[in-house]
Amino acid sequence: MNAVEIEQAISELAEKPFDRSEFPYAFLEAFGNRETTLKRLRTGATNKSDVGGVPQTNNIHILTCVAGQVTQSLAALKASPATANLFKAIVARPSLLEPAGSS
Repeated sequence: MNAVEIEQAISELAEKPFDRSEFPYAFLEAFGNRETTLKRLRTGATNKSDVGGVPQTNNIHILTCVAGQVTQSLAALKASPATANLFKAIVARPSLLEPAGSS
C-alpha cells in the first residue's frame, strides 16, 4: 500500500464507532496486512502478547484500553517481556479516534 491508501484506510477507520476488540485488527488491515496474517493473530497462532494485546512481530504491539487506563496500559506494554524482546508499543483509546468536540 502507498501512503495515500494507508491515509484513506486510517481515515475510514477513525470514522467508524470504536470497537475495542476489533480495533487492533482493523488498524493492521489499514496498513496492508493480509487476511491470513490477521486470521493467525485472531486465532492465537502468532499472537504472543503477554498483556492481552495484539502484537505483530518486529512491527507493533497494540493494546486497547478504556478511558483513564492509558498510563497503566502503556506501563504494562513497557514492562512486557514480549514488547521488550520483539515489539514497539502503541496504545489506542476511544477518545483518540473520536472527532474533536464529540462526546
